[in-house]
Amino acid sequence: MKFNKPKAIYMQIADYICENILAAELKGGDRIQSVREMAAQVEVNPNTVARTFSYLQEKEIIFNKRGVGYFVAEDALERTKAIKKEAFLKNYLPEVFKMMELLGISFEDLQALQKANESAAS
Repeated sequence: MKFNKPKAIYMQIADYICENILAAELKGGDRIQSVREMAAQVEVNPNTVARTFSYLQEKEIIFNKRGVGYFVAEDALERTKAIKKEAFLKNYLPEVFKMMELLGISFEDLQALQKANESAAS
């Protein structure tokens, strides 16, 4: 896994897990890797993964069955969508609107582009 400098590594790992939930690669009730397994896979210190898991538990996306391991919460998809939607609206959309204004891109331009992409995909 490649990490980006400005964002904390534990948050990038959390994003990776959340993306797997959004892509339905992880579903409610699925067991996820242990802290050590995940740390070995992404080549980080186990403490970093433990912090990731702690964060995801706080957000109620995963839960720990003592002695068994970590599992995806049944409503993890909905919770993940809500968290990602909030982050998108707060962190990314203002920049998109700013660039649209600077470049003179209208919502009609976006709709036309979407229709063109849908036609190409058909």
